[in-house]
Order: sequence, then C-alpha cells, then structure tokens
Amino acid sequence: MIVEVLSNEINIKKQLKELGVDGGGVKILASKAQHHLISIKDLHVGAANILKQDALSIGADLAVPKGTVIATHKRVNCLLIATSKELEILARKELAQPFGLKELALDLKNILKAKKPKRTEIMGVINANDDSFFSGSRFKDSDAIFMIEKMIADGANIIDIGSVSSRPNAAFVSVEEELQRISPILDLIKEQKLYEQVLFSVDSYEPLVIHKALDSGFKIVNDITGLENDEVCKICAEYDATAVIMHMQGKPATMQENPIYTNILDEVYEFLHERTLKANSFGIKDIILDVGIGFGKSLDDNLSLIKNLEHFLTLEEALLVGVSRKSMIDKIFASAVEDRLSGTLALHLEAMRNGAAILRVHDVYEHKQAIEIQKRILNF
Repeated sequence: MIVEVLSNEINIKKQLKELGVDGGGVKILASKAQHHLISIKDLHVGAANILKQDALSIGADLAVPKGTVIATHKRVNCLLIATSKELEILARKELAQPFGLKELALDLKNILKAKKPKRTEIMGVINANDDSFFSGSRFKDSDAIFMIEKMIADGANIIDIGSVSSRPNAAFVSVEEELQRISPILDLIKEQKLYEQVLFSVDSYEPLVIHKALDSGFKIVNDITGLENDEVCKICAEYDATAVIMHMQGKPATMQENPIYTNILDEVYEFLHERTLKANSFGIKDIILDVGIGFGKSLDDNLSLIKNLEHFLTLEEALLVGVSRKSMIDKIFASAVEDRLSGTLALHLEAMRNGAAILRVHDVYEHKQAIEIQKRILNF
C-alpha cells in the first residue's frame, strides 16, 4: 500500500477521471472537494443559530462568536466553512428560513454560479507621455509602433495606450495636450491597420481622446474614473466598445494620502456593482472590472483585494488586475521600479489563481511564459 498526500489545488476532475470514476461520480465528488470560506457580516443572531445547526447537519460548519447560542448580541459576524456540495444543500434549506436567511440563500447560489476564467489574457502597457512612473513603458510615434509589434509577437492579447500619468501627484494635463501626445500613435495604428492584429484599449477618461481612439480602431475604453462621466458612457455605447470600470478612492493627485476604508472588499464591490448598473443603463454590453490596485489603497488593502479576488466573481464580469512594477512591491521588498519584475510576477500569478481574467503588464514576454507555466501547474 502506498499513501500520497495530494495538493488541495490539484485538478480534481482530472484525478477522478484517471481513477476511472464514472461521469456522474466525477461531478458529485468534485463538488465535495471544493471548499469555500464565506464571511457573513451583521447576521441576525437567530439566523446564525439556525444556520449553524443546518450547516452541522450536512457536514459543514459555521464559526460564530462566543455567546451566540444565548443571543448575547442581536447581530453577529460569522464564517461559513463548506464544500460546494454543502453550499448547494444549504442554499435550498435556507430558502424556507426566517431572519434574512432567504436572502443569504440567494447569495450562496450566486457564489456557486461564479466561475474562475478558463484563460488569462495579457494587456501590454504603452505610455505616450514622459512622466509615467516606469520609464520602460514610455514610447512615442514610430517607437511606439515598434513596441506594439514586439508586444504582439511576445503574446499580448490587448495593448493599452495612454498619454497621461495617473501616478500619485502627477501633473495636470489638459485634454488638448493629451490629444496632442497620443494622436500620432493613433494615426499610425489606423494607417497600418494594427487593430486587425490585436485589441487596442485607450487609457483615458476624456471624451475627445476616447472618441478619436475608437475612430482609430480601438475596441476598449480603460477609464480609471469608473465611467464617472456620462459622455464616456454614451461614446462607449455608440461604438459598442468594451468599458473597463476601475475603482479609485479620491483623485490621482491625492489618492494615496492616507486612504481609509471601513471594509475594503465591501466598498470596492459596491462601487463596481453600482457602476456596472450605470453602464448597463447606457447600453454598454461588454464590461471589465478593475479593483484598482494602488489607486487610493494601502498595502494591506491591495493585498486583501488580490488575495480575495474571488469575492468579485459574483459580479459576473471579467476581472482585470494591474500591479505591474507598482510601489506596493517596494513596501514589501525594497526595490527600484526597474527591479520589480519578480514581485510583479508573484502578485500577478496570485491574482490569476484567484480569478483574474486579464493582467495589465509592462513585460509581456515574461508574463506569457509565467502564465503558461502557472496554467500547466493548475491543470495538472
């Protein structure tokens, strides 16, 4: 007899099929191997006691504060620990229960529906300005075209082009200046029909710039204000463009001056949900959500968002994460921006593992290699 301890993150369906388990058994057993940790806040104490008993009756559990059984506090925070199969059963059970458990049952069903993407795409970054935080991303005119072609060859699925820095304390740039910087690149992309080779995204929240980019063959609008401007919504709908909705606390000039959240996950989630509804109301069909790493967040905020990215999968939109060479890496391991590739890869691979569908990067080739290896490991 040989006993082997396997990783909790193996491709369980593949393992079961290799064992010769029949099709129905594969589905049932796989659902028992997938574990969930679900934080439930401000739950009525009566609901907590009911949920605790229902969870225990099917093999799951609910962690509750001391004194819950005698209702020391009217409302409590809990942690539900269950497999996918157990969540499925609980979702059915709680539909008939009081104290808000019916609403919780619907939330559990949404969690079960949420799926991680089957592939992760690479969005390469090109800046048509002189003050972006990483000098290696700055290109102008024909040099930008050369880099676009290199990124395509290296495996980029999307190329994101902007001409205004959004780093903290960046200088104000007028829309006229932004348009002057980016127009030569847009014109060359249009002339050479490079949009036939790769998807292009414009990193801007200015309607005039966005309009010209979409006229030049761009298909994606990457708006760091999260569609704050109704005019941007109208243009995206008119061109049937994909909108990237990003969360940012404050404005770029001041966003890193002591950002504070009551609950980072809940507040970012609520913002993205509200802006998704706004986008839908304008007729925008395709949406990508960006939790906004480094945009009005502390180091712990950023780490929490990456670690708990699955929380945002219930919004049922593709998730974009961009950590490339950002200062949060320096706060963990002191390093100049030129030396942050290793830290970038570590953070991006964690984001990919937790549900990122798109990674916004400066180093396309290195990410392509890392993603292919990560995929092989995760599917093994």
